[in-house]
Formats: sequence, structure tokens, C-alpha cells
Amino acid sequence: MPHRALPRRALARAATALAALLATAVGVVLVPTAAQAATVHYVALGDSYSSGVGAGPYDLSTCLRSQKSYAPLWAAANAVTSFAFPACGGAVTSDVISKQVRSLSATTTLVTITIGGNDAGFADVITSCRFGSTATCTAAVDKAKSFATSTLPGRLDATYAAIRDRAPNARLVVLGYPRLFETGSCGVLAMSSYKRTILNEAADVLATVTAARAGAVGATFADTRPFFTGHGVCAAAPWIRDVSGVIEAYHPNADGYRSGYLPALTAALR
Repeated sequence: MPHRALPRRALARAATALAALLATAVGVVLVPTAAQAATVHYVALGDSYSSGVGAGPYDLSTCLRSQKSYAPLWAAANAVTSFAFPACGGAVTSDVISKQVRSLSATTTLVTITIGGNDAGFADVITSCRFGSTATCTAAVDKAKSFATSTLPGRLDATYAAIRDRAPNARLVVLGYPRLFETGSCGVLAMSSYKRTILNEAADVLATVTAARAGAVGATFADTRPFFTGHGVCAAAPWIRDVSGVIEAYHPNADGYRSGYLPALTAALR
């Protein structure tokens, strides 16, 4: 009597069983790699701490985007399916809402952002402390902290809502800012230890506010402060630039993006 061909479904079951048997026999667990498991459509939004100011070299836009920033580094290391990089030096929350979210869509699966520092007057505060008196510095820091706790939360909420609206299927990772300074001895031309301390305290306030608003919308907050510990301005091996470059001052250098921001993002995505 001629043999009947096995149905296609039975053949598939047999092949699956054989593969499982072989895997067990050689002690191998067959699992898909991260690249096989999902495609990643990544969009990096934000201000200068996302665009890569301080790392250089920069693209030909006015946004000072660097391929040494954490976003392109992460995209390259993870072989993403697509990568958009509208982050722009000097951006405030309204710039993200009016310009940058245009790069998002329903197919976007990952969004990262640093934002809020410019809204709180980051540049003016640093200038007041670097070149002004202790009293001027203290007043500027207090004003920024008050803004961060009273006005900034609403701006962050609106920004995250705009991102959610344009990219409803994406995971949102909000990265914070590092403390900029070590507070030990730093030479006669450096800011005083007191000024550096209150600036670091302002960074802590900003991190607390940002983490709370990110958590309120179900986003992941990536705290960069632990990763920069021991590498602020005045450290033996600083990852933050001092006033050696006017535009780049008090931004991470290439080491800061690679060894500070990139590990913080990687840890947040685990």
C-alpha cells in the first residue's frame, strides 16, 4: 500500500519537535537576538545635551549636531531600523512641540529627549555664576530653582503629551542633566566651591522635577548624575567642558556622551 504524504501541519510539528530535541541535546537555547525580535525606529529629540554640543565635529545646520552624541552612538551600536535626529542646540520645550515632534509617527518605537534646561535659563545662570558675584550667582540659582518647581512642570507635561500624541506606540526615555562640577580644590581662577555647590543643587532640583513629570506619563527617566560622578568640571579627568569653548562651555565632551550619557540610556532600556 503506498505511503500517504504527511499533512503540511504535521510536518511543521515534526520539524519543531526535532529542533527542540537537537537544542536540548547540545545544551543550546534557541532565542531570537534583539535585532531579530523587534525593529527599532528611533527619534532623538531635545536640546544641546542631545544634539551633542561639546563633542564635535558638527553638521552643517545651526543645531550643532554631532555624531559623537549619545543618540547616534546608541543607534549605531544597536543597528536600528531607522534613526531621526532633530535634537537642536538651544531648544526649549516650545521648539520640541512646534518643530521636532514632526519627525515622530505611529511607527516610531523609541524616543529620547533632554529638555528643560534652557527653559530654566541654564545659560544665564551659568554666566551669572561664572562672572558675577556670589550674591548674583545665588539670586540666579534661586530664580531658576523657583521656575523649575513652578512653571517647568507644565511645560514638560505639554511636551511629553505632544510626543505621545505623535508617537503613541513609542517608548519614551527622558534623560536628565548631570551635576556639572566637582566641589574640591580647582585653582584660583575657578568658581568658588560655594558657587559650584549651589549649581549642583540646582541640577538636583531639575532632575527631581523632570523625573516626576516623566513618571507621570509612564516614561522612563534616565538619571545621568551617577554616571558623571567624579568627572565634572575640576575633576582630574573631566567629562564636562569648562569655559575653554564659548558655545561648548558646560556641556559634555565626547567622553561625557560616550561614557556618561550612553551608559545611562543603555541602562534605562534594559
